[in-house]
Amino acid sequence: MAQHERLGLLGGTFDPPHLGHLHAAIGAIERLGLDRVVLVPARQQPLKSATVTADAAHRRAMCLHLAECHPQLAMDPIELDRDGLSFSVETVRAYRAARPTAELVFLVGEDAAATLPQWREPQALASLARIVVLTRGETPVRLDVGLPLERLATRRVDISATEIRARVRAGKSICGFVPDAVATYIATHGLYGPTTE
Repeated sequence: MAQHERLGLLGGTFDPPHLGHLHAAIGAIERLGLDRVVLVPARQQPLKSATVTADAAHRRAMCLHLAECHPQLAMDPIELDRDGLSFSVETVRAYRAARPTAELVFLVGEDAAATLPQWREPQALASLARIVVLTRGETPVRLDVGLPLERLATRRVDISATEIRARVRAGKSICGFVPDAVATYIATHGLYGPTTE
């Protein structure tokens, strides 16, 4: 690892990971000069605990496929391997302990950023890493969260995991929504069909 590594952390349920995630990660690498962006799939997000459909092993595998799309992308199962709810501050603390000289950049979408005051120890999170909000569209969402935030406009890609799951359930194509390897994985394992919802 480089002594002064610039590392982005992009968390989420990734249920499934899709091209919107890929564009956001690549945009952060290019625009923020990051050495790497690490995808961190959550075992169980405290504020979205009822919405996860695919189990941890499947989401881990799909995130690995997404990471294979770019040489500066990686996947870390740190939260999948930890029991219980996934708290970002614990993950960032672990990264800070392991990489004391690295510049850590915590990447978060606008919707999730709006809920930051409800997160565990948001002030501690902000002290451990730069928080960069990935914005889409012309008018950024107003965020009054009491934390130092930076914004990074990303390519607008109107893709959501919810829509992808609905398309699979309806028997529609997800070509252009996810990388081919992720689409193949979903089909091979029968994810998001009537029996897994």
